[in-house]
Amino acid sequence: MSSRRFLADLEVGHVETSTELTVDRDAMIAFAREFDPQYFHADEAAAQHSQFGDVIASGQYTMVLWRQLDHRIAHDIAWICGVAWDDVRWPVPVRAGDTLRARAWCVNKRRSTRDPKRGVVQYQYQLINQDDAVVFSALSTNLVEARGDGDANAD
Repeated sequence: MSSRRFLADLEVGHVETSTELTVDRDAMIAFAREFDPQYFHADEAAAQHSQFGDVIASGQYTMVLWRQLDHRIAHDIAWICGVAWDDVRWPVPVRAGDTLRARAWCVNKRRSTRDPKRGVVQYQYQLINQDDAVVFSALSTNLVEARGDGDANAD
């Protein structure tokens, strides 16, 4: 028996939540300086005069943190690849010291009409802070392997 979860194993409506991760200030700023050097992400002194009052995580860094946490709950899914993200939002800034957790729920799934060896699965993703505020969300469309047991109705 495989330890991977295939299309048939994913349940529409099933919700999973990750363990927590605390945002490290130095790592957040180092990422911003290399990849998104806007002053309110990368310059602590200048960010104090921004509307945020301090440095905040870039959207890209926020997605990196989400991915780390999501991997903790979805590492065993037989992913093929992601296809699209829709409705991507960053409604609340992520700050150093925030404690985050990822939430994922399967919105829908179907067997692929092009290739019966795979399925199309949509997940709603959220990254949530210690105050239960959603700091990132996206609707993701993904390809997942169907179980290779020859049963076309298994998924």
